[in-house]
Amino acid sequence: MSADAPIGVFDSGIGGLTVVRAIHALLPGESTLYLGDTARVPYGSKSPETVRRYAREILAWLEGRAVKAIVVACNTATAHALEELSAAASVPVVGVIEPGARAAIAATRGGVIGVIGTAGTIRSGAYGRALRRLRPAVRVVEQPCPLFVPLVEEGWFDHPATRLVAEEYLAPLRAAGVDTIVLGCTHYPMLSTLIGDVLGPEVARIDSAQETARELAAVLAARHLEAPRGTVVHHRWAATDDVARFASVGERFVGEPLPAIELAVLGSEPFS
Repeated sequence: MSADAPIGVFDSGIGGLTVVRAIHALLPGESTLYLGDTARVPYGSKSPETVRRYAREILAWLEGRAVKAIVVACNTATAHALEELSAAASVPVVGVIEPGARAAIAATRGGVIGVIGTAGTIRSGAYGRALRRLRPAVRVVEQPCPLFVPLVEEGWFDHPATRLVAEEYLAPLRAAGVDTIVLGCTHYPMLSTLIGDVLGPEVARIDSAQETARELAAVLAARHLEAPRGTVVHHRWAATDDVARFASVGERFVGEPLPAIELAVLGSEPFS
């Protein structure tokens, strides 16, 4: 594979763009190719078998476009499919759960860590397993927050309705005395400030998007896959449905307009 090839990133929809934004900030010399599976979002309500099938299709699509590494920017897909993808892929594959778990273990003072995510991610128990592998005695308090995703996509980052929902969702974590919270959905960094207001400044917030970008940087360095100096950077965007909405909502996540969104048909010939 070529070191000047793009990094492939995929998510069930738009939330993974927070990971892309973190990659662009940390690795400005790298090109990216993002695929949002907007035709089949959300993954959180799907069975593990279905999520693995979707992930295999996306793996084939990205490898067909000669990416040099793949980031699974979806907590549900990471929970259910990362091991299978890592075994099948011809390039390095990075998920979002292990990097966030490591950062949470490093940050916690009292060993009580909260995890918020979609129903599917919480139901999988993947964060709890990852955290306990690193520190068996850690206490993990998990809370599904399904309404956060539509509120973020509506752009209601500090809307009174969002604050009320956050108060309700986060009350059990506050009662449990968590000192660290993992934002276990790629939409949730958009609500980080509000979540911090609700939980208080003493609770450390772990942004899995930033931690995943750091993990990717380490993997590229270890595999000698960093883009050579002077490489022309080119970012590409694709979605499996409703590219107009992807462009308008995605702009909020990336912080800049998203030009030329491709409509991806999984299993189709590579676009140029």
